[in-house]
Amino acid sequence: MRRRPRPDRAVTGPTPRTRGAELLLARISAAAGRARLGRRHATYPATAHRPRARRGPFRAVRLLADLARRGVPTASRASPNARLDLYEHGATVALNGRIHVVRYDTTSMFRHRTRSRGPAPSGTAVLHTLTDVDRRHLVLRGGPDGGDPLPWEAELQRAVVHAQLPGALAALQRGERLSFGAVWLTGEQVGSGGRRAPWSQVQRIGVQDGFLVLTTSGEQQRWGPVSRIPNPFVFWALVARHRPDGAR
Repeated sequence: MRRRPRPDRAVTGPTPRTRGAELLLARISAAAGRARLGRRHATYPATAHRPRARRGPFRAVRLLADLARRGVPTASRASPNARLDLYEHGATVALNGRIHVVRYDTTSMFRHRTRSRGPAPSGTAVLHTLTDVDRRHLVLRGGPDGGDPLPWEAELQRAVVHAQLPGALAALQRGERLSFGAVWLTGEQVGSGGRRAPWSQVQRIGVQDGFLVLTTSGEQQRWGPVSRIPNPFVFWALVARHRPDGAR
């Protein structure tokens, strides 16, 4: 007796890329190659916003925060609308048909916490403003404020510190002064505007209500908002080198 042939089993595998996805990947790879970003490490969906050209990073972040508080929908609260690729020496952000290139060694990265009227976690978020190689500003929405960060946030933080900390330490050893917005530091002092203090007198540098607070001789001085400090993780790494028991 002849057996009836069994139907062919379905063969499963990775979903083939569309023509549009192939073209986007080619453009991303070409932009990364021109900027010599090195090997691609990871790809993530992201929620991004491109502020108007005339707005600086502080005005852009304040605008988004104000809209979020009033409950106005913004790109920073929407579903992922961009593609983020992390490379060895930088990142690319594909947004609205444009490929933005960010280099870890030259970018200025700002962090800002924002709250809206919506319920957590959608009502709270960390915004990251980065400067690309063309000096344009990009705002990326991170994870919920006080919650677990998105996977790319820690990677981006480590990459910027790894790229910029050695040069910053070398500059301090040469006796140079480094500026982080309105805050500056040298190997001997830390200051903001006309206020300054020798490291030997600094007991603690921390954050209170979103402001940088310096404690010397038991007295606290409130300096500028932490959200205005570019590359804050590099700043805190330098502070820890001078005050390992009193940073934050």
